[in-house]
Amino acid sequence: MLYDVRLDLHYDYDAPVHGGRHLIRVAPISVPGTQRVIAASLSFEPRPQRESAFTDFFGNAVTTITYLTPHDHLDIRLTARVQVEDIHPPADLSPTLEHLRQEISRFWSVEPDSPHHFLAESGSVQLVPAITAYARAAMAGAPSVLASANDLCMAIHRDFIYDSKATDVQTTPAEAFALRKGVCQDFAHVMIAGLRGAGIPAGYVSGFLRTNPPPGKARLEGSDAMHAWVRVWCGQHMGWVEFDPTNAMIAGGDHISIGHGRDYADISPIVGVLKTHGSHETTQSVDVIRVE
Repeated sequence: MLYDVRLDLHYDYDAPVHGGRHLIRVAPISVPGTQRVIAASLSFEPRPQRESAFTDFFGNAVTTITYLTPHDHLDIRLTARVQVEDIHPPADLSPTLEHLRQEISRFWSVEPDSPHHFLAESGSVQLVPAITAYARAAMAGAPSVLASANDLCMAIHRDFIYDSKATDVQTTPAEAFALRKGVCQDFAHVMIAGLRGAGIPAGYVSGFLRTNPPPGKARLEGSDAMHAWVRVWCGQHMGWVEFDPTNAMIAGGDHISIGHGRDYADISPIVGVLKTHGSHETTQSVDVIRVE
């Protein structure tokens, strides 16, 4: 499937910003066999005095911008055309949880996609006993790692309410779990915490969803903003499989990946420092339109 993607991020500052440096992670990446970026363009208003690009440890595209002159707003615009393969749910070749532990112990690589990076606590995902117990109960009786991850994905979708006002970007998995409410970031963090607590490597994926559903299908939750879902290491034969607990599904042709990391902090759309006082307001809009 072929998509045109447009993202607009707007920041209004209470007081002029006297210089700043930001890392921007909003551009989709090419993933062999899954996704190909045909064209992508990032623009900024006001125009930064310095701009460069690099690829981070996990393979995400990062643009750095630096401002040396005062400004009272920042507009970030992404336009891209991306081809996504509509991959059907894979055949289950994943091991049992016990055999997964053995496979991980024999996996010596520490390359970016190594499962070892996605087993322990990370900055935004803590291992919470209550979440681990919830995950183990949801996955009880599952015959494989893939089935376990799918059962937990469905349980979170069933037991949690999508509520954009219940949480914010700083909400922890423990807080979202106690509320049983949140947005895609919260659902992803809770699922990651549960899987890691049970010994299953899991990471965070940031991206976009198709805006308009195919005829006869419901509109996916979270399609008007940047979205988040979960990648799960399902053993040496299957590798990484992606799940969307917000929409109770394995990620497929409607999902466009920006990149991944251990949690939101590794793939947040903008981070940096600036010199100002007061607060700021943020708005965003996303359009993902299929090209017929």
